Amino acid sequence: MATDSWALAVDEQEAAAESLSNLHLKEEKIKPDANEDRAAQSLLNKLIRSNLVDNTNQVEVLQRDPNSPLYSVKSFEELRLKPQLLQGVYAMGFNRPSKIQENALPLMLAEPPQNLIAQSQSGTGKTAAFVLAMLSHVEPANKYPQCLCLSPTYELALQTGKVIEQMGKFYPELKLAYAVRGNKLERGQKISEQIVIGTPGTVLDWCSKLKFIDPKKIKVFVLDEADVMIATQGHQDQSIRIQRMLPRNCQMLLFSATFEDSVWKFAQKVVPDPNVIKLKREEETLDTIKQYYVLCNSRDEKFQALCNLYGAITIAQAMIFCHTRKTASWLAAELSKEGHQVALLSGEMMVEQRAAVIERFREGKEKVLVTTNVCARGIDVEQVSVVINFDLPVDKDGNPDNETYLHRIGRTGRFGKRGLAVNMVDSKHSMNILNRIQEHFNKKIERLDTDDLDEIEKIAN
Repeated sequence: MATDSWALAVDEQEAAAESLSNLHLKEEKIKPDANEDRAAQSLLNKLIRSNLVDNTNQVEVLQRDPNSPLYSVKSFEELRLKPQLLQGVYAMGFNRPSKIQENALPLMLAEPPQNLIAQSQSGTGKTAAFVLAMLSHVEPANKYPQCLCLSPTYELALQTGKVIEQMGKFYPELKLAYAVRGNKLERGQKISEQIVIGTPGTVLDWCSKLKFIDPKKIKVFVLDEADVMIATQGHQDQSIRIQRMLPRNCQMLLFSATFEDSVWKFAQKVVPDPNVIKLKREEETLDTIKQYYVLCNSRDEKFQALCNLYGAITIAQAMIFCHTRKTASWLAAELSKEGHQVALLSGEMMVEQRAAVIERFREGKEKVLVTTNVCARGIDVEQVSVVINFDLPVDKDGNPDNETYLHRIGRTGRFGKRGLAVNMVDSKHSMNILNRIQEHFNKKIERLDTDDLDEIEKIAN
């Protein structure tokens, strides 16, 4: 796999501007960190994944034609790939297909091609799956774009590009171009690269206004991160316009981590007659988690209670959740003043900085991570066994956010481990929130006196 020099000659300033507009979060003074850019979250997950998630979840396959046999594969050899692609797959460290790959690859590589809508979280191997499908369908002798992949942002396009380059390493005739803002081509120029990956606005320009790409020759169309795509102004409309230019027999593949109604409606507009694959999420449970609350009268009292708990919680690794960035920054600074070693995960950090913080926490270099809810969404650190809700999770209307509560503290009880959750309560309102959370889960949350060292000793063991 080769990339022409111009294909990566991206104007640095424009790329940086696009990067910042996509990945930096809007500063919110009063609201919690609720509108975290989904693209940043997705990129962060890609940066911190060194290997695939070991997924025991069930895969649900809904076939377009229920009468056709349902194939799944347990090895890459069964797919009869071109030898140079099989070599690329093994060089990337894939020994056998992941759950999503077992079911998606036979559909994507079938003749005639099948359309697919697939739900899968980060780390399930879906990027490698659709890249393999694109590389398998390319005719290297034809020097024009045959596969088109849309990504929501410049950075996510580059991440997918890296996978294409790694997997196509032993296939030098295949070439890749990036259709991203700042990548200027001469008017009237035709692209000879067989695979184009880019953001919707630039791809639309290249297909229609500038005519660098002949959309009628596209054989495979991939729309990645559909949930991120529709959260970005204009991307949904641009993606639909691109799809409408493609030939009827073009294979359409759409991937999304979530499948709320808006994503599903969008997917059905983009992918006609689809096969559907859903990867059921890991069940989170509160059964193995001890839950407590601490009664305080102010933020300073909450801080004091936290300091009293500190010795007990650092036996293992702990995450402390705050409602806003401002509180998280204040808390991390105060804990540092007391001589405690903590890491802070905050919305104003660049994505690469956040990835570095998570990596250090994962490696145990810091035992305590202070964060807002949004920053830590979807991040799995297996060794977390204590979660402290410095602020209880509430939605934008101030009601209990039960799903976030489950997700925050559910991470401590994964893989059947025993976990510990401590909730800080500092007002009648937060006590009401806690009571409603108790009622929702039908689980009693015990009161904890943090001045009683024996009691703290007891919960820590």
